[in-house]
Amino acid sequence: MTAATHSTLFPRVPDSADAVLEGLDPEQRAVATALHGPVCVLAGAGTGKTRAITHRIAYGVRAGILQPSSVLAVTFTNRAAGEMRGRLRQLGAVGVQARTFHSAALRQLQYFWPKAVGGSLPRLVDRKIQLVADAAAACRIRLDRGELRDVTAEIEWSKVTQTVPADYTAATAKADRDTPRDPAEIAQLYTAYEELKRERSVIDFEDVLLLTVAVLQDRPDIAEQVRAQYQHFVVDEYQDVSPLQQRLLELWLGDRENLCVVGDASQTIYSFTGATPDHLLDFRVRHPGATVVKLVRDYRSTPQVVRLANGLLAQAKGRAADHRLELVSQRPAGPEPVFTEFTDEPAEAEGAARRIRELIGSGVPASEIAVLFRTNSQSETYEQALADAGVPYQLRGAERFFDRPEVRNAITALRAAARFGGNDALLDDAPDLPSQVRAVLSGKGWTPQPPAGSGAVRESWESLAALVHLAQDFAAARAGATLADLVVELDERAGAQHAPTVQGVTLASLHAAKGLEWDVVFLVGVAEGMMPITYAKTDEQIEEERRLLYVGVTRAREHLHLSWALARSPGGRANRRPSRFLTGLRPGSQAVAGRAGASGAGGVERGSWTAAATAVPEQAPRRRQRTPARCRVCGRTLTDGGEMKLMRCEDCPSDMDEGLYERLCDWRGEQAQRSGQPAFCVFTDKTLIAIAEAVPDDEHELARIPGVGMRKLRRYGADVLALCAGRDPAEGQDQD
Repeated sequence: MTAATHSTLFPRVPDSADAVLEGLDPEQRAVATALHGPVCVLAGAGTGKTRAITHRIAYGVRAGILQPSSVLAVTFTNRAAGEMRGRLRQLGAVGVQARTFHSAALRQLQYFWPKAVGGSLPRLVDRKIQLVADAAAACRIRLDRGELRDVTAEIEWSKVTQTVPADYTAATAKADRDTPRDPAEIAQLYTAYEELKRERSVIDFEDVLLLTVAVLQDRPDIAEQVRAQYQHFVVDEYQDVSPLQQRLLELWLGDRENLCVVGDASQTIYSFTGATPDHLLDFRVRHPGATVVKLVRDYRSTPQVVRLANGLLAQAKGRAADHRLELVSQRPAGPEPVFTEFTDEPAEAEGAARRIRELIGSGVPASEIAVLFRTNSQSETYEQALADAGVPYQLRGAERFFDRPEVRNAITALRAAARFGGNDALLDDAPDLPSQVRAVLSGKGWTPQPPAGSGAVRESWESLAALVHLAQDFAAARAGATLADLVVELDERAGAQHAPTVQGVTLASLHAAKGLEWDVVFLVGVAEGMMPITYAKTDEQIEEERRLLYVGVTRAREHLHLSWALARSPGGRANRRPSRFLTGLRPGSQAVAGRAGASGAGGVERGSWTAAATAVPEQAPRRRQRTPARCRVCGRTLTDGGEMKLMRCEDCPSDMDEGLYERLCDWRGEQAQRSGQPAFCVFTDKTLIAIAEAVPDDEHELARIPGVGMRKLRRYGADVLALCAGRDPAEGQDQD
């Protein structure tokens, strides 16, 4: 390993704010120095988006513009959050919060729950699938393991799109969503699931976001306390934000606009979870004064890989395709992508394993090779082929590195050796740090040669081998480093979930590979029925499959192999054909006319409040001019969120209809019980007071009341207007 590699593994902390900016290209530097107002970074694959936003935070902190404790950076996975914390630590920006949406929300909910609700927060269930199974049993519905996973995914989608059980059937029809069972049956299971949670006093991960949103909406004092803590927000992978996460972000922000978002609509691959790129694509509509920076210089992949990636998107359709970025490789030329056809799937797996063994024999590290597939069910064939070829591998998506028992035990042993090393006979013949680590870990199962075969023993050895390699890199980068220094480094990495590289070929699904990269990538099973997957029917679903393949292609730095099999098993009918996405891109296929209009050029667009209207497409909804909210009794300008809901000062006299307010509260309780939600998720107390004061006659008047959005108007409007008119809501339903 070269010295240059060591310096990137363990870089020295920049000695000044200006030093943080060194090495950034013009667009990355523009991101790093845009510290005020809304900023939108459109970042293509491999363009250094994480580098740009971490340097932005670090530059702001080191220049004294940002207080570390006032910055909240959010992303979608613990791995990404850990990587961000690790980079910020290396840049000297200690104290910045980098968390997932769920982690940040859970922390706030745990802190404010006693004040907002009282008592302790209900227990959080790690896995909801058992609760779904119990709900199915209660409904006398039989679900196999696959159906349990599918129904659980439907419940998760419903919650992140803020769809309650009663609305599930209509919501799936509107979204043109394929459901694993009859929608009415899933709605029944969803209802039973929510009832079980309430009976057992537990919440799930989606509840963490829902409840945090509800608390911040219902308690302006708590919302202001959160906003006083966090002044600046950075959101990574913004194309993957769900409606619920967007609502939480808006509540964190309040009326401020110190927000930086980073994303790429062409990498939207999680719409099945409720993610949508609309928030990214509409950013300039919501924030007309935003600075927009486009990153298109690809530092990851060779021109040959980039050409294939651009070619994939050139054939794309839809709104995300209209905003695609055309990448420009910054690397020297490399080999052309290899396209290979096999007779059957086992032959395809054996061919990949054979080529991988050759690459490793030529000096390519196993950790720099990946095999990516569309579904996890494809993994087994490749596990067997690699094991038969004697090639080490690791499955992506397993337990987090520092949570593995063998890693925890190893670090405990290293800490003990660092403390009592002088009296440890194991270290008598170990003159340097790497040999000391090898000596200590030899007692925990590490050996110079890996064990034969696969399974738990091999996985444990791979984990210990990763620590040995890390010690070698650390010693080379830090002359004179001791075992105690290494233990400190490991503790810091564990806190940041900044795992070392495990020495083995990576096997992963395309979804799990998002955010990762390797020197060599094998994209396997690129055939019709698998890519796009059989159940992708609509244009939107087909385009998401194309984006998924684009994500896979852009994981490769230098070598890219794409393959498919004509039959599933040896001797089977050879009726498969290569993916339609490769038409015009693989040798021998007819070229397809591409689309014009890629947003290819990188650069910066400075927002202007006065000229903002010209930047907004005519068909897009324009942002309404904000006018001060005034008390309808005394005319004073309102600033408190609760007062703005009532449209009057807290101290001004109320003309509330007490009887109507009581009927609204009773009705709200029934709705909450029916939907399995807290009462304030239906309407908050302040909104009910505002309704009882205004006593609206029609939907137009009801919609003007703060807290009554279009979704709630559609769902509850008829009932509320019936109550305001002195009728029982059930009467209107009977008449209908």
